[in-house]
Amino acid sequence: MEAILFPGQGSQKVGMGLNHYESSEGFRDYVKEADRLLGYSLSDIMFKGPAETLTQTQFTQPAIFVHSIALFHQLQLKPDMTAGHSLGEFSALTAAGVMDFETALSVVALRGKLMQNAGEANPGTMAALIGLDDKIVDNICLEATQVTQKPVVSANYNSPGQLVISGDIDAVKKAVELAKENGCRLAKILPVSGAFHSPLMKPAFDALKKKLDEVEFKDPKFLVYSNYTAEPSESPEVLKENLLNQLVSPVKWTQTVIHMEKVGANSFIEVGPGAVLQGLVKRTLDNVTIGGHE
Repeated sequence: MEAILFPGQGSQKVGMGLNHYESSEGFRDYVKEADRLLGYSLSDIMFKGPAETLTQTQFTQPAIFVHSIALFHQLQLKPDMTAGHSLGEFSALTAAGVMDFETALSVVALRGKLMQNAGEANPGTMAALIGLDDKIVDNICLEATQVTQKPVVSANYNSPGQLVISGDIDAVKKAVELAKENGCRLAKILPVSGAFHSPLMKPAFDALKKKLDEVEFKDPKFLVYSNYTAEPSESPEVLKENLLNQLVSPVKWTQTVIHMEKVGANSFIEVGPGAVLQGLVKRTLDNVTIGGHE
């Protein structure tokens, strides 16, 4: 059984999708439609940059989403199941027909702006921790929160022994310090514009909920796994609720990939810019086929 995976923020790069844009009319149509719907040239930012502009959350998220969906349709894929990492969950839901392209793009564009604004209103950061068990990292976050009286949480369970934590800057720094004391192989603050998947995203949550309340979700054409639960659902209401909760909750990627394999997925294909998810699957599962389309 085939599982299609869609990447999230961090997979962007200047020039993304340009080769497909030049060689595929179908891909080009999606990008031109995105430029029209957004009211600015996303394609210029994708193809020419500069990198400082592309890495702004309000542009990164639409860029990765458009690239992923245009490529999915160009390849005419028919997966058995799908999942997306953080932002990639929008791509997964759109690929499964839960939202149409125009609606999903409008929500993604708003989400990017809201998350950027929340990061400016509630300054926070994220850090990658490699070489510690999930439970140890969870406990480190609890201790750092108690010591600083500021929030830090596990935000991305990416693969066994590779987590990202998120929260207040002082609390994240304390957690990094504690992680090193606990024998963490690598503990590194990430260059991000906010504390994603943490309580500091609450201002974005309220406005995103208002937007999603206006959007009709349809029955998925194939199984879609949610970051919030690491489980699939065929209920449009549940998928919507999970998508919203994901904003302030951890991305359970390790658990998602394991659950997909348990129900029969033996081929994992990443669709979108970069190859981050292929690496995470390799570190999580044995004896499965892994590939990708950029």
